[in-house]
Amino acid sequence: MPSLFDDFRMAEGYVAARPPVHPRVIERLPIKAPVGLAIDLGCGAGLSTAALAPLARCRVGIDPVEAMVKFASRRVPEASFAVAAGEALPFSSAHVDLISAAGSLNYVDLDRFFREARRVLRPNGVIVIYDFSPGCAFRNDDSLEIWFDTFSRRYPWPAFNGRLLNPYIIAKLDSGFRLMSHENFAIPLLLTRQAYIDYMLTETNVAQAIQNGASHAEIEAWCAQTLEPVFNGRARDVVFKGYFACLG
Repeated sequence: MPSLFDDFRMAEGYVAARPPVHPRVIERLPIKAPVGLAIDLGCGAGLSTAALAPLARCRVGIDPVEAMVKFASRRVPEASFAVAAGEALPFSSAHVDLISAAGSLNYVDLDRFFREARRVLRPNGVIVIYDFSPGCAFRNDDSLEIWFDTFSRRYPWPAFNGRLLNPYIIAKLDSGFRLMSHENFAIPLLLTRQAYIDYMLTETNVAQAIQNGASHAEIEAWCAQTLEPVFNGRARDVVFKGYFACLG
């Protein structure tokens, strides 16, 4: 089965419809002065790379999926992008100031990645690891959680074949780095029903359903119909929960 991410519709959806969670995470980091060069590991379609603008004068996004890298190059022309993996970083030794990994270290060989990170980072270089779950809850009631449970049962999620990470697990890894700071967060973003539908259509369970023969139009119609009473004609704060961890 081909990768769910090696698909132009998925990449285009990421560019157009993913909520702006990444900038809200970046603004919480205890890194204030811009650095010279930042690598965005697992950059996807460039959302996480664009969010690094306040932290780095030069940004390079890398991802093993060519479709994502092509879209990232179009979306963030002021950054550079390359098809590459975290286990073999295409950078000179002691050349990088910051490595950011948004939901990507779960899928790499961590021993090889940390060895590469120790090689390419300058003295006092920093690794920022962060991730967040799908937005599936309102702040004030459980109606979106109930809908999301039904959505997940109707369109099952692909099996998770990565490694569970959180600040406490990261702190115990034999990485050669020290956990300098971390935070568990809950970020609310105001979304209309249509914005939420467009976002849900970029999720991997939808990509898998389409791969298995479902119609994109049918999934969109079902989401529109079932979300109408949930949003009830108004924008709602959707909560995104996650964490960040800074290593140095």
